[in-house]
Amino acid sequence: MMKVYLESLGCKLNQSELERMARQLQRAGHMVVDSPAEADVCILNSCAVTHIAARKTRQALRGMRRANPRARLAVVGCYAQLWPAELSAIEGVEVIGHAAAKEDIVTALGLPAEPTAPAGPPARRRTRAFVKVQDGCNNRCTYCVVRLARGPERSRPLSEILDEVRALAGEGIREIVLTGVHVGAYGRDLGLDLVDLVRGILNEANIARLRLSSIEPWHLEERFFELWQDPRLCRHLHLPLQSGCDATLRRMGRRYTSAEFARLVDMARERIPDVAITTDVMVGFPGETDEEFAQSLAFIERMGFAHIHVFRYSPRAGTPAASFPGQVPAEVSAARSDAVIAVGEASSQAFRRRFLGRRMSVLWESRDPENGLWSGLTDHYIRVWMASEEDLHNRLMDVELVELFEEGMLGRPPADLPTPH
Repeated sequence: MMKVYLESLGCKLNQSELERMARQLQRAGHMVVDSPAEADVCILNSCAVTHIAARKTRQALRGMRRANPRARLAVVGCYAQLWPAELSAIEGVEVIGHAAAKEDIVTALGLPAEPTAPAGPPARRRTRAFVKVQDGCNNRCTYCVVRLARGPERSRPLSEILDEVRALAGEGIREIVLTGVHVGAYGRDLGLDLVDLVRGILNEANIARLRLSSIEPWHLEERFFELWQDPRLCRHLHLPLQSGCDATLRRMGRRYTSAEFARLVDMARERIPDVAITTDVMVGFPGETDEEFAQSLAFIERMGFAHIHVFRYSPRAGTPAASFPGQVPAEVSAARSDAVIAVGEASSQAFRRRFLGRRMSVLWESRDPENGLWSGLTDHYIRVWMASEEDLHNRLMDVELVELFEEGMLGRPPADLPTPH
């Protein structure tokens, strides 16, 4: 039996792959541990989407090496796929650049396997799990390196996904998050679509909550919004905008205009009451003038997003945008990032204020070590904190939202429910 430490950087898809690797290792009789210091093998699922993500990958590998110089150190994922030589230069690192490694990490590492050994309990107490439904992307956004790392779109069979969801529900998981590079493209290579997938899970798996991760804002037909007739589907849509300026969107290779994006958001809000619309915004894209940024910022402010994840453009080798003229100076990108962050904080507060005094269901995850409060999420992805001496882990519980707190809200048991003690 080997002791294995797993760490993931970047997107939820990377996290879902890490969880799958953990299950593979446990089925092969190995133990997943919580720190590099106690491991025989350390595995990092890397990210390369920006230069910051690439730097964090290198830092994480060096940190593992310092924590345990004796452990075998392996790296998989997008960075390992694209630039293995850079990682091989780090002392003690074994780079496994081929994508198939994540599908069978035990074989890729040449680890012994005892299939009859008990898998053992999950490595961490979890309330939700990420399930990878597809990989790859056929879009050609001019800034994106992920398509180069992960290849063309390919979907997992529906039956295989259903089996995984049922197994996770049997382990006590209350919330499933469907993830992929381009979740909205699910099933196009199988004669299915995302609606078929979601309906299949809701109809055939006993899961308390189902959440969709990021979905590109195209190919969403009106029948898609009928899915929310089932209250188990979380009222949260992450629709990456990237820019609110049409000229910038065209240079990015995005397949919509700002007006089309706005119509999609309006449709979602009309069909899904109280839906949280979150987004990604990129600033400093090559050629983005002050006027273009002003247009984008005004559009972002009008949208009233529940949360905005702000990126500064990062040129990635092999992408068309890396050679575009009009590269924006770093200090200009930083100022634009600050401006979008300020708009995002204001719109997030406005969204959360709508729920003051209302009762919402919260899935409790863990007690925050810093403030001693229990922390969990509403289906709108609002972080809620509440004081309780009870073990609330993995409980779905109605609470009254009473105050804005940090980037979330404070909750208390409704007056007609017993107070936890």
